[in-house]
Amino acid sequence: MSTSGYLVIIGGAEDKKGESVILRQAPEMLSEEETLTVLTTATEEPEEAGRDYKDVFERLGVKNVKRLNINTRDDAGDTDHCDAIRSSKCVFMTGGDQLRITSILGGTPAGCALKELYENGGIIMGTSAGASVMSSTMVVQGNDNEPARKCTLKMAPGLGLCSGVIIDQHFDQRGRFGRLLCGVAENPEVLGIGIDEDTAIKLFPDMHFEIIGSNAVTIIDGSTIQSSNVSELNPDEILAIMGVTVHTLPQGYGFELENRKVLRLKDGNGTNSDQ
Repeated sequence: MSTSGYLVIIGGAEDKKGESVILRQAPEMLSEEETLTVLTTATEEPEEAGRDYKDVFERLGVKNVKRLNINTRDDAGDTDHCDAIRSSKCVFMTGGDQLRITSILGGTPAGCALKELYENGGIIMGTSAGASVMSSTMVVQGNDNEPARKCTLKMAPGLGLCSGVIIDQHFDQRGRFGRLLCGVAENPEVLGIGIDEDTAIKLFPDMHFEIIGSNAVTIIDGSTIQSSNVSELNPDEILAIMGVTVHTLPQGYGFELENRKVLRLKDGNGTNSDQ
């Protein structure tokens, strides 16, 4: 996807009461007259989630915050809802169930409006389920705190805002390395990106991202895999994999998606290739 927009992809449980380093990206990237819309499609408690995030963003200095609950595919075809997305500079997708987002927005005018916003220079932020849907293929279900097992991982199409990656969230806190590793073993051409809680990646139009927050981002690169038994596995057998490349990066680092290179960030002066 050719874009001039930005993605802020959050691993969930981001700080909402303190310095809110991640959510503060919104007021730093928006002018006073530009609108941030909180999209609550993922959650079955849209009023509470919308109100909570509206309060947080207003506390952080965003002047124009709106709430938008698209709860059905009929809602996703409503002209007013689509116009609300198009008139926003930033859309923030809350947590909940990522399949609610894709099954409600996928192939609808509202889903198209979201992609158009991003392609035309808008900002899409998402936390937890709202992070998982950013990729073309998303993790829907898998065992936490377990070794990689092929038949326990379920994936589905995402919104496709960021291609060539699989994104997992609440990563270290819920022990999701095994399931993401299995996803990469099954799709070695994609990068697995596991984002810890209170941590985010900010993806720039040139397709590099920077890590923001208090924990880390794990990147699993399947392009170096020498061999695996993923095609031979029976249900519940443990994955064997050789040669996979893994990076763990905290704030102060970034990554080039196209070149698959780690970046060490300079203090306010751009980036430097680290490897």
